[in-house]
Amino acid sequence: MAYSHERDFLFCDLCGTMLSMKSTEHAKCPQCKFERSMKEICNREISYVITTEDIRMELGISLIRDQEVQLSKVKKKCEKCYNDEAEFWTMQMRSADEGQTTFYRCTKCGHKYSEN
Repeated sequence: MAYSHERDFLFCDLCGTMLSMKSTEHAKCPQCKFERSMKEICNREISYVITTEDIRMELGISLIRDQEVQLSKVKKKCEKCYNDEAEFWTMQMRSADEGQTTFYRCTKCGHKYSEN
C-alpha cells in the first residue's frame, strides 16, 4: 500500500498501525518501529463523519419497525370511523421533563392520531 500524504499521515507505511507520538521529533510505530518525521505531521487536520447508523451498529442497537412489534390495544373511539378499538404506542417527542406523546391507530380504518 502506497503512502498517501493527503490522509494516512498518522498510520505506519509498513503495517498500517497508528503511529505513537512520544517525541517532538518523530512519530513511531509501536508494532514495527517505523518512524515518520513530525515535520510531515505538523499542521495536519483529521476529520471524519459519524452517522446515526454507525452509532447504532457500534452500540448494538437495532431499529424496531411497527410491523415487527405487537402493539397493545385500548378502548378508544376513532375520530374518523367511530370504531371503539385502537392500537397504541408512546414516544418521547419533547424534552425528558415533559410527558410522552401517545399515538393511536384505529384497528378498523387505520387512521392515526395522537395525544400529548
